[in-house]
Amino acid sequence: MADGDLLREAVSELYSSDPAGFVERRGALAAQASAAGEASAAKSIAALRKPTRSAWVINRLTRSDPGVPARLIELGDELRAAQGSLDGAAIRELSARRRQLLAELSRQAFSGLPPPPAALRDEVTATLGAALADKQLAEQLAAGTLERAAHAEGFGPPGAPVLTVLPGGRRSEERSEGGMGRRVGPPARGVGPARRATAQERAEAAANARAEAAAREQAERDQRRRTALAEADQAVAAADEAAAAASTAELDLEAAVQRLEQELADARQGLTNARLQARRARNRQRQARQSRDRLRAAEEARRRPD
Repeated sequence: MADGDLLREAVSELYSSDPAGFVERRGALAAQASAAGEASAAKSIAALRKPTRSAWVINRLTRSDPGVPARLIELGDELRAAQGSLDGAAIRELSARRRQLLAELSRQAFSGLPPPPAALRDEVTATLGAALADKQLAEQLAAGTLERAAHAEGFGPPGAPVLTVLPGGRRSEERSEGGMGRRVGPPARGVGPARRATAQERAEAAANARAEAAAREQAERDQRRRTALAEADQAVAAADEAAAAASTAELDLEAAVQRLEQELADARQGLTNARLQARRARNRQRQARQSRDRLRAAEEARRRPD
């Protein structure tokens, strides 16, 4: 089997299986590749990174349903087109479809799994939302090898307009460029009654602005929480690897102790055998001397004159 085949099979197994056994199984697969003489594949397998639980859930989704990335890309393209044309009605419709699609894919992702914690579900939904906003990320999901959760603030490329649809079909547009903003909203005084903003419109615009600010603050809090969770996942992954290395060292030392204990037992048995042989040799020595002494005594007695 070629290097590439070994690596592909290892990737498929590792990123589709529960990450709890990732480190141990990765070590076994790398050892198998090394034993088969495929050093390059063994090195590549050993370098594979353990996915977080949320990343594994998404890998599981895209591997079981390869059409998911295409659905995210299609709706993302439609949303970008609507933003580009400043079509408020289309944006409202597509935003509803976006919420519906993310909820549907989130349910599908956890199908067959125990009910997830809220933080895990949020990470999965946020990553799917980021893939919907980022076509490149959506294409990467198709490989089913995601390692970490992703998050996107808002929708579309940096600097894209943040739209607020006002009553009567008018739109306000704000684009951030180097900290400066440009807003096109209700016209200034003196442009004629038909174009002059009403008090109700101004109040609704202010309410929209407050809602957007609150949403941004909530998004920032969510991002900080997701970042903390991601860092915690990384710490757990590092601890898993350290524990696996420590377990390997422990097994090696246990094997060495067992070998030394066996050698000591063999040496003690050898000493026991040697002592037994020595006792037997000394007994034979004593018996030989006694026999010799009797023979000498008899010979001397024979030679003495009567």
